[in-house]
Amino acid sequence: MAAILVQRLFYLQIVRGEDYAEDYELQIQKSKEIEGTRGNIYDRNGNLLAYNELAYSVTFEYSGDYKNKELNQIVSTVIQMVEKNGDSVINDFGIVLDNNDNYTYIAESDTERLRFLADVFGYRTIDKLTEEQRNISAEGLIDYLCTDETYGYGINQKKMSRAEVLKLVNIRYAISLNSYQQWLSTTLAEDVSDETVADIMEHADTLPGVNIEEISMRRYTDSYCFANMIGYTGQISQEEYDALSKKEQENYSLTDTVGKSGLEQVMDSYLKGKKGSETLYVNNVGRVIDREKTKEEKAGNDLYLTIDADLQKAAYHIIEQELAGILLSKIQNTLDFDRTKVDDGSDVIIPIGDVYNAFIDNEMLDMTHFQEEDAGAAEKEIASAFAERKEQVLKELTDILSDPDASAYKDAGKEQQAYQSYIVNTVLNQNSGILMSDAIDTGDETYQAWREKETINIYTYLNYAISQNWINTSLLKDYVPSEGEYSSSGEIYQAILAYVLDQIGNDTEFDKLVYQYMIKAGSVTGRQLCMALYEQGVLSMDEGLYNALNSGEMEAYDFVRARIQALELTPGQLGLEPCTGSFVMTDPDSGEVLACVSYPGYDNNRLANTMDSNYFSKLAKDNASPMYNTATQERTAPGSTYKPLVSIAGLTEGLIDTGTYFNCTGEYDKVEPPPRCWIYPNAHGSLAVEGAIQNSCNCFFYEVGYQMSIERSGPDEDGDGKADNVTFSSDRGTDTLAKYAKAFGLGETSGLEIPESDPQISDETSVLSAIGQGNNNYTTSQLARYITAVANEGTVYNLSLLDKVVSVDGKTVKDFTPEVKNSLTDVSASSWTAVHNGMRNVIKVAQAQVFAKLNASGVEVSGKTGTAQQSKTHPDHALFVGFAQSSDPEVAFAIRIANGYSSTYAAEVGNDVMEYYYQITPEEELITGTASEIAVSTTGD
Repeated sequence: MAAILVQRLFYLQIVRGEDYAEDYELQIQKSKEIEGTRGNIYDRNGNLLAYNELAYSVTFEYSGDYKNKELNQIVSTVIQMVEKNGDSVINDFGIVLDNNDNYTYIAESDTERLRFLADVFGYRTIDKLTEEQRNISAEGLIDYLCTDETYGYGINQKKMSRAEVLKLVNIRYAISLNSYQQWLSTTLAEDVSDETVADIMEHADTLPGVNIEEISMRRYTDSYCFANMIGYTGQISQEEYDALSKKEQENYSLTDTVGKSGLEQVMDSYLKGKKGSETLYVNNVGRVIDREKTKEEKAGNDLYLTIDADLQKAAYHIIEQELAGILLSKIQNTLDFDRTKVDDGSDVIIPIGDVYNAFIDNEMLDMTHFQEEDAGAAEKEIASAFAERKEQVLKELTDILSDPDASAYKDAGKEQQAYQSYIVNTVLNQNSGILMSDAIDTGDETYQAWREKETINIYTYLNYAISQNWINTSLLKDYVPSEGEYSSSGEIYQAILAYVLDQIGNDTEFDKLVYQYMIKAGSVTGRQLCMALYEQGVLSMDEGLYNALNSGEMEAYDFVRARIQALELTPGQLGLEPCTGSFVMTDPDSGEVLACVSYPGYDNNRLANTMDSNYFSKLAKDNASPMYNTATQERTAPGSTYKPLVSIAGLTEGLIDTGTYFNCTGEYDKVEPPPRCWIYPNAHGSLAVEGAIQNSCNCFFYEVGYQMSIERSGPDEDGDGKADNVTFSSDRGTDTLAKYAKAFGLGETSGLEIPESDPQISDETSVLSAIGQGNNNYTTSQLARYITAVANEGTVYNLSLLDKVVSVDGKTVKDFTPEVKNSLTDVSASSWTAVHNGMRNVIKVAQAQVFAKLNASGVEVSGKTGTAQQSKTHPDHALFVGFAQSSDPEVAFAIRIANGYSSTYAAEVGNDVMEYYYQITPEEELITGTASEIAVSTTGD
């Protein structure tokens, strides 16, 4: 028996040993879930808006026991291969590099930042974070992830640039999220080229765990036009997973792709496919050698919207063209303008200096590239001038901060005031909390001398703040020579001075402030900045124009106007007032939404799948707020678009009838201070309700608001049929207006399935509230719902963007029909007729010049303009609501151009959209890709 055993061992180990060593496989089986393909999204006509596309991605399966050094080498090699071929590795970490090459969080709120930190430190909830973890800086977190003995990635930061460190941390963190669930792949780079695929496969033997997978990528058509409505997808977060019910969690795991915003998020449960599974067979070194499908995944349902995609795109571009036209009408060839000197927002101009400054302030140009070796000639000129001026500014501030006898704030120049305000409000308060808001006594005399009277200097104020314990000295420990609590006030002040100079010496936002005043002064010129647009590739290089700028043959002012005219520089890019607009159109017979436009939009393709954190960070800081849905989230007063509602209220309450006339003298003297009509110093004279709507007479509606606010008692000695004693109560008037606002659906959100701001019905100053002012605040979507009810004579719908959900085999899974929220059954037919006639005459008479072509075509539009005042130093908001056809409404709509100066401009958008919708003018004549020619003069309110 022993001989037989020895013989057998010899055969197995010697004769067949090598073969068995190669073929030997551990019988390890692992089960892996496979996500089903996400359903498509279509418009009402079957046009594809969101779909899936197969693409190659570089993935990593953590299937072995890797040491940090080994794993870092693998990841670094992958990064080099991917970038060598022009592709990019994932960039969806919660930290990015700012313009100063400093690590910074991308979270927009403290809650979002804490949620990110909880994920990094492995906590399900943010309340588990320690105080130290809560307050860790972006720099500190990177250092922790690189060096921590237990959880760190073993990254040597001294041997790598910050950008290289961040890429490595990005990928290592993504891998760590799956490391406790082996055999789950982590995407390292997605949608890579064939060259990258070939490189990875060729070196597969030296890259254990690295694979090429064909995955489904979420794609969006015409992304800018639809992004704020459709949203985007991404990997589910711990917070999102925890928010699901226990039943829902059965269908999700922490590696799933889900809708992160918009309809993708709202309809995720319908769009998400059903998971399949496969069995993985792994050899003795942990490499997957075979896969076997055990359960087929199923595709998600398709979603059809009520939206007309072509209408949506047309309205988006019409708004952009109109905004560009407004900008051109307001831009003047001056570097500076003091808007505090104007009497009315309509008098605000846009100095060309503000346009030049927008290139810097809205980060169209990369300031850091000005001083790079490959910078262009103009960039180098800018960098040189800036470096010299920045040095001067720092010296000036050092002198002022060190001088107890420096000039009082009010006596400093505007530039110095801007720098000092930035130091106190931003550097010491908002950014660091060194100057503690909750500790400051705002009634303190010295505080008032700084804040309101401006009669002391910054040195006096900060030293006083130290004496009053308004300074958090613990945050200055790196700048105080001794322990903070035992330091003298002089040492603390020197620490503040050192801290401030350290911070502003390398602060992008402070640099922007310096550039702003250099541009105003002409020390950085428009010529240089316009040439830099070409040098950095913001504009496609045109040698002729570039050379014309360089030689002085073309003035920068004319160049900029030409680029805006051609929409090569768009309102959304510039981020000046006005730069945003919104449009919502509905079907008045159903409450279905045909268009829901928010300008400017963004490219949701860059946020879907694996998010581009740098792009997200740029969007979050953009002055035009492209991720903010102006159609559903931006609220302003409705202005005179509110007057049809007030008319219905006055008529239905019996305060007026269709034959009641009120006299407009241009000024209303029954309340103090006396408000004026928009036509002042002229007057409308005697008007009934139809004429009051047509002419948008404020005085008529002031009187309606006043009548709602009075109570009569006592005898009728003058014989007019009314009691003589009058008691005025603004609350009585606002209560009556609120009743009708709620009846028209303005007391709550409109019903749209995407996030919407809550409306605000005015509860102050009834007389002003009656012209849509007071503290009325509504979104464009809410105004669209209200005007839909005006169009259909009283049926208030819960608006909807959704048509139906259809399964992959074509069966309707769910049909969406907008619900009727309310019906205004008490309003008489004569009241509706009066309001409709007044709105029809707005188009036929008051705005006849704007709607001339439509009026001649036979298409009947009814509408109401509105101007909502924000402040005297900002242009008014421009609004327009309406419906068509007037006698049998087929569509209703609302338009807002924030800070759009005049309601006529909103009316022009309405006219162009109606000409498009009813095919009065060919599309190519309406959507030209150039700025609109706007009205030279405007009338009405």
